[in-house]
Amino acid sequence: MKHILTIILCAASCLCYGQERRQTESREGWWNDNPSFVVPIREIGVTARRPMKEIGVQKTRLDTLVLHENIALSMADVLTFNTSIFVKQYGRATLSTVAFRGTSPSHTQVTWNGMRINSPMLGMTDFSMIPSYFIDDASLLHGTSSVNETGGGLGGAVKLSTRPADRRGFGLQYVQGVGSFSTFDEFLRLTYGGDRWQSSTRVVYSSSPNDFRYRNYNKKLNVYDDDRNIVDSYYPVERNKSGAYHDLHLLQELYYNSGDGNRFGLQAWYVHSSRGVPMLSVDHKEDDDYSNVQREQTLRGILQWDHLRENWKVGAKAGYIHTWMAYDFEKSLGNGNMAQMIRSRSRIDTFFGQVEGEYSVGDKWLFTADLSVHQHLVESVDKNVLPMKDPQQLGGNRKKVQVGYDQGRVELSGYVSAKYQPTDRLGLSLALREEMFGDDWTPVIPAFFADYVLSHRGRVVAKASVSRNFRFPTLNDLYFLPGGNPDLKREHGVSYDGGVSFAVGRGGSYSLHGEATWFDSYIDDWIVWLPTFKGFWTPKNIKEVHAYGVELKAGLDWQPAPDWQLNADGNFSWTPSINNGDPVDWYDKAIGKQLVYIPEYSASVTGRLTYRSWRFIYKWCYYSERFTTSDNSMKTKIGRVKPYFMSDVSLEKAFSLRWADFTVKGVVNNLFNEEYESVLSRPMPRLNYELFLDIRPRWGRRR
Repeated sequence: MKHILTIILCAASCLCYGQERRQTESREGWWNDNPSFVVPIREIGVTARRPMKEIGVQKTRLDTLVLHENIALSMADVLTFNTSIFVKQYGRATLSTVAFRGTSPSHTQVTWNGMRINSPMLGMTDFSMIPSYFIDDASLLHGTSSVNETGGGLGGAVKLSTRPADRRGFGLQYVQGVGSFSTFDEFLRLTYGGDRWQSSTRVVYSSSPNDFRYRNYNKKLNVYDDDRNIVDSYYPVERNKSGAYHDLHLLQELYYNSGDGNRFGLQAWYVHSSRGVPMLSVDHKEDDDYSNVQREQTLRGILQWDHLRENWKVGAKAGYIHTWMAYDFEKSLGNGNMAQMIRSRSRIDTFFGQVEGEYSVGDKWLFTADLSVHQHLVESVDKNVLPMKDPQQLGGNRKKVQVGYDQGRVELSGYVSAKYQPTDRLGLSLALREEMFGDDWTPVIPAFFADYVLSHRGRVVAKASVSRNFRFPTLNDLYFLPGGNPDLKREHGVSYDGGVSFAVGRGGSYSLHGEATWFDSYIDDWIVWLPTFKGFWTPKNIKEVHAYGVELKAGLDWQPAPDWQLNADGNFSWTPSINNGDPVDWYDKAIGKQLVYIPEYSASVTGRLTYRSWRFIYKWCYYSERFTTSDNSMKTKIGRVKPYFMSDVSLEKAFSLRWADFTVKGVVNNLFNEEYESVLSRPMPRLNYELFLDIRPRWGRRR
């Protein structure tokens, strides 16, 4: 793959260099045709009208400066250092999930260009499989605000989207990265922008043995003297086992603007991944004793049409997702042969359709409506376990148990809203959503939003919202064998939040903005998987959860001199999430305790210092302790995962030649060599380095 991308780059560079430029060569740089990384600070309008779509909405937006900072970053990495939500990482380049406001990953809904991409089997999304360079716009909708995007987001929703290339003519970008642990990252993008057509092709390829070293505190070795007496002991330094990965992502986009109000779009995203599943630090097997590999092939495609007029808009989308997943675990028999213990295979097909419309009446009313449908077809089996009805019993696992399932489900969601802004200070919004999963309908889901400008000076705005919400059990919850429970009830809850935001500044000098939010939510019939006396686990509705807390965020842009700029963004959250349900049995000590793997405190800070074509970035994040047992027991060292701080830094330099722009970037991850885990017994890498070269030929560009 590396050689293919290099050949394409060289061929395209030769072609572009041979083209005649019709315009005078300019010295534009990377950002908005600016000759340096310094971006002018805009004036903050005192009387600027707020977007009606965002009345009362609690939203965190991530721009391309954050999303396209580094080709080696996944969306999990971006969210870790730029938001207040909890990112749970099972290791480097392994499963990474996110959770809002003290809820679980399955309570976070994720959409890509309007299509929900949560796994219908598990209900969650693996953010380590989403390259940040494939996303042009990302927004977090906290709590109640998620109802405007989709249902089921008891914690919130993550909205991901792409957009047409913003340059006219042909464009090419190639990035080569190399890092510790023999890690290689490559990115190639080809773009074309014209009066009617826009096209973009992006390719990302990443690979690494991922065999970083760590000190194993779950393994203690003794030192003996000549008489076999213990004279000392130590924790050995080991390598991450079975962590190698090879990930290929290809994204093709095509857009057409007819010029008469009609816009058409196509987005197709293909994923081919092979990842080793790292063994726990408590597992003392050698590399040759087993093979532990997960493979995935996924295709996501969306066709869209929008028709725009002065005061109304209609649109339609059709989409399809195909996912094939395999998990294979093999164990050595000690004679040079491997025994296949698990051969799990899952196939998921999802068909998607959506129609939506907007209509505004003057500048005071906005009406919106949306109807979407997802049809899921899922087949999950373990090929190493013969079906109960299979008469063939030769040469295979003779377990007469049924594993997996073959099921389908249609999911329908309808939404209407009315937004009213009677004055330039007051905004009101009422939204109604109703959903059907299978043949089960939710009651109407209402949501009410309001905001009020307390002061035009400083743009001080108070916001408040309230809603109810529901989440249906996943297909695994209902049908997985053994353990699925078809009698599960849907989770349901009520959420409240309120807050205040401000923004001040002076054009060309500085801007400062901030927001403080309080939230309170009650979730009943929380689904939890529990062990049974039969030897397997099964889900039950047992918990009543009270999640509440505070979210803070702030940002500063300061330009002390024309060639200097300082940017800083910070986030903080306090999120108690308490189990208030009834005891499962007489010795259940989980009531009144924090839910497992939910930190009570989290924070992140990102600072950027820019001087002309130089840019220095410092990123910091913090998670408080996470309990691993529902009773929050700390009698043993495995009862909690220790809190940790993380710091990353990078230094970047841009160069501009007649025929191309270049940047060279050096990155240091885990600057202070922190020994930490995000999940118990799954070590993370210590101090490591990356180096990137970004090349963008200056051909085919027109102003």
